[in-house]
Amino acid sequence: MPDDLRIKAVLDPPPTASGAEDARPQGSNVRWLILAMLFVLTAINYADRATLSIAGPAASRELGLNSVSMGYIFSAFGWAYVIAQLPGGWLLDRFGSKRVYIGALVLWSLFTILQGFVGVLGAGMAAVVGLFALRFLVGMSEAPSFPANARITAAWFPTAERGTASAIFNSAQYFATVIFAPLMAWIVATFGWQHVFVVMGALGLVFAFVWSRVLYSPKDHPYISKSELDYITQGGALVNMDQGAAKNADNGPKWAYVKQLLGNRMLLGIYLAQYGITTLTYFFLTWFPVYLVQARGMSILKAGLIASLPAICGFIGGVLGGLISDWLIWRGKSLTVARKIPIVFGMLLSMSMIACNYSDSEATVVAIMALAFFGKGLGALGWAVVADTSPKESSGLSGALFNTFGNVAGITTPIVIGYLIHASGGSFNSALIFVAANAALAIFSYLFVVGEIKRVELRKV
Repeated sequence: MPDDLRIKAVLDPPPTASGAEDARPQGSNVRWLILAMLFVLTAINYADRATLSIAGPAASRELGLNSVSMGYIFSAFGWAYVIAQLPGGWLLDRFGSKRVYIGALVLWSLFTILQGFVGVLGAGMAAVVGLFALRFLVGMSEAPSFPANARITAAWFPTAERGTASAIFNSAQYFATVIFAPLMAWIVATFGWQHVFVVMGALGLVFAFVWSRVLYSPKDHPYISKSELDYITQGGALVNMDQGAAKNADNGPKWAYVKQLLGNRMLLGIYLAQYGITTLTYFFLTWFPVYLVQARGMSILKAGLIASLPAICGFIGGVLGGLISDWLIWRGKSLTVARKIPIVFGMLLSMSMIACNYSDSEATVVAIMALAFFGKGLGALGWAVVADTSPKESSGLSGALFNTFGNVAGITTPIVIGYLIHASGGSFNSALIFVAANAALAIFSYLFVVGEIKRVELRKV
């Protein structure tokens, strides 16, 4: 059997014995293949963000970097990521998800590789500037990725499955730590910190080619069955989102829409909450391995292995949050209740990290961080909420605004924590309190600002 027919046989089940097409509402399984690729690419995305946190202790010694310098270098990604969000969202709405996503993946992989060669600039300020610039370029290149994830999820999944789908691709950030943190730590210990960047960047280039062969819009995918297309369309999937995007210059969003989006109280509350939630994300991506090495005295190899344990709990919590949310919808609960319950409860669990300040036991600290990771995963339903609320005509821009607000935390979190550690003589106690306070901010926003969760209707301009 030719390869294309063999793939079709797997993705598009044959007719039933009676001769009628399989009447199961799921139809073929193409949307789950798309989701699997989103999961893998998001894992690579987060692993590339975390390369410096694993290589950081060794690189800082060789390049002469202190905690304040590292804080600014860590923040470089966030500066670019925020600046490029709105242009990235416009590109997605103008040219569609496929071309923009693949181009972004190629660029950020190349800039990741180049970080492995920053040592040729020497130590001190030259290294700081070089790493900052390359991290900045990685952040700029990755900017369209999560709005693209949200667009693809909204196009391929009905409302009743969207919470689970969004939670699965978002939980890849924890899977990235589980798989890649030990691998990257081993590479640093065995070959040197420079090789981490080369290996991870090369992996991204490989998957850019794979993604180019897998991603299509629902109506254009060669292996989707009519039953699956009908099922996702009737369930609320935005299957026409990318139709003709590259052909019509008017498909890009009108900038007047930004004012309408920012004037919506529900969306502002969601954006504010995402800032608080993303503060937790950037703590775990940047300072958490450093915390294990500097505050808890672990070797970099041990820290890489230990970091994977809480990340497993974060992954479990991330998937469970989506399942619980969609289960509540199937049980007849409103979209508002179904999304808010996991978010609020998860953020409450994340605040438990403050208890690490009162324990000297390594095992206890790991257990507390595992609980905090689990809570962060459970409450990370922001992208499902974006898919639920974004206006149909400007979903890329809406997701970009959401990501802009959230990833301001990518700027503030590394810098603030760097100064808090420096001011306290190397202690992380105030840093953990700062991170937990942002989880409390997310709870406040969803409970008292957001109100009813529903799709926004924009006025035509």
